[in-house]
Amino acid sequence: MAVRLGEILVREKRITPEQLQEALSAQKARGGKLGSSLVSLGFVADEEITALLSRQYGVPSITLEDFDIDASVIKLVPYETAQKYQVLPLSRSGATLTIAMADPTNVLAMDDIKFMTGYNVEPVVASESAVLEAIKRYYAAGRNNGNGNGSGPQPSALDFANQAMQALPTVDASDVEVLEDLEEISVEALARQGEEAPVIRLVNVMLMSAISRGASDIHIEPYEKELRVRYRIDGVLYNVMVPPLKLRDPIVSRVKIMAKLDIAEKRLPQDGRIKIRYHDDGESKEIDFRVSCLPTLFGEKIVLRLLDRDKLMLDMTKLGFEAESLDRFNAAIERPWGMVLVTGPTGSGKTNTLYSSISKLNTPGTNIMTAEDPVEFNLAGVNQVQIREGIGLTFAAALRAFLRQDPNIILVGEIRDFETAEIGIKAALTGHLVLSTLHTNDAPSTINRMINMGIEPFLVASSVNLICAQRLVRRVCRACAEPVSVPVQTLATIGFGPEDAESVQPVKGRGCEACGYTGFKGRVGLYEVMDVDDEVKEQILIGASGLDLRRKAIERGMVTLRASGLRKVKDQVTTIEEVLRETVS
Repeated sequence: MAVRLGEILVREKRITPEQLQEALSAQKARGGKLGSSLVSLGFVADEEITALLSRQYGVPSITLEDFDIDASVIKLVPYETAQKYQVLPLSRSGATLTIAMADPTNVLAMDDIKFMTGYNVEPVVASESAVLEAIKRYYAAGRNNGNGNGSGPQPSALDFANQAMQALPTVDASDVEVLEDLEEISVEALARQGEEAPVIRLVNVMLMSAISRGASDIHIEPYEKELRVRYRIDGVLYNVMVPPLKLRDPIVSRVKIMAKLDIAEKRLPQDGRIKIRYHDDGESKEIDFRVSCLPTLFGEKIVLRLLDRDKLMLDMTKLGFEAESLDRFNAAIERPWGMVLVTGPTGSGKTNTLYSSISKLNTPGTNIMTAEDPVEFNLAGVNQVQIREGIGLTFAAALRAFLRQDPNIILVGEIRDFETAEIGIKAALTGHLVLSTLHTNDAPSTINRMINMGIEPFLVASSVNLICAQRLVRRVCRACAEPVSVPVQTLATIGFGPEDAESVQPVKGRGCEACGYTGFKGRVGLYEVMDVDDEVKEQILIGASGLDLRRKAIERGMVTLRASGLRKVKDQVTTIEEVLRETVS
């Protein structure tokens, strides 16, 4: 704010350019804010700066001496945060917290306080000296406890966990003291730290906050000088928390204890699972977290994948399929035998599509068996097997065992090698419906991938019924969607036909409270469904390239990923940028 404030004061003729330079020199020598230097030099009064900022940024100004702030409101913002940002909580009304600030342009401070407290933040302007004096006055009692000299123990960074839990009443938090050098600490000490109440509360804050924000993953990442926590929301990672670095090992130990992992093993990757029960609007709910622990240069990185059974979309009509693509997909999975492959990168929704398929096929007269790594959701009436390669229970071994279990439908989590592909194809050719996934860029290239694995073209042509490639794009927030102007030539360039380019009206989210000011809320699938009919089979048998297969599939009515995305732009479901990010023309 320093340069802007100085420029405003000069423009308003409150100070001269020479006085501004003198104040900047004083600020450089003594530190602090430009406003303090101007006031100490007698160039302006505190009240003048406050009034100027209020008028300039449209934020009300107040005189703090006129306020008597309740102690419960002061407790919402910890002392070190108030001191760091020069802010003071004034009042709380419903979900809104009003704070007095010396600098109303400090968006970072408002964002931090919003996350800490769980309240929406409304700023008002007060003079810097008044804010600092009020901070000393209101926080003095808490800081004097224990030594009487006004410089008592500073609240821990865990205070922000306390505040975040205001909106999540199942847990709370308090101060914590952790030994600095944990490399020499015994396993018992690590376990004890992981069980300490403050660490428990902090980890609970992370889990509950991720649930409330609709995150799909939590990343706890140690670096040389900081510990970072990020959430993946609608496919994009956001920084949400920077706990003190000394809490790295206690947090890792706590997560490992919850996931029943070996807290003494820090050199090898580990995988586990956490199941928690929480209350939402008086209703008891359960959610699973899949935990992956990986040793990195500066400690163990932990990624927790949220597996919320309530958010599993099993209605295939709501996944984002175009009508003709969904008809083809349903026809393929309703055949008594053959193979249906779903392809796409990690995190593209393949598991959701497969679960939706077997949910549709799950009847008392059908024996469905799945081999998964890991089993993400438990489905009633489905025999699910967790792959454990360490003891020899591979996809291939599970498939061989399935064939002796009288199955009707087999789901293989992923075809990773020739052996798994070969057994899956043999199962598809001997009267079983086989569903599986592959990592390929589009539907036609899946054929070449299987042939490159070593499967004969005639076996691929005989067994594969359909291939579905998919991606996920973010949905435009309906609460703040607004039309955007895009040149007709640009629309034509990205793939719209002449008529659509003239008539389509793309939209974009402006950003609002409902979507966390991102402009997006939720995700939708783009689908490329290639039916392996007789003409496509002929192309496979003659060794056609992926490009030739693609041309033939489009001739036969395949809607490409790009075309699927453009339809959703036309329907105002997503944005052009999202489609271009996930597809190629």
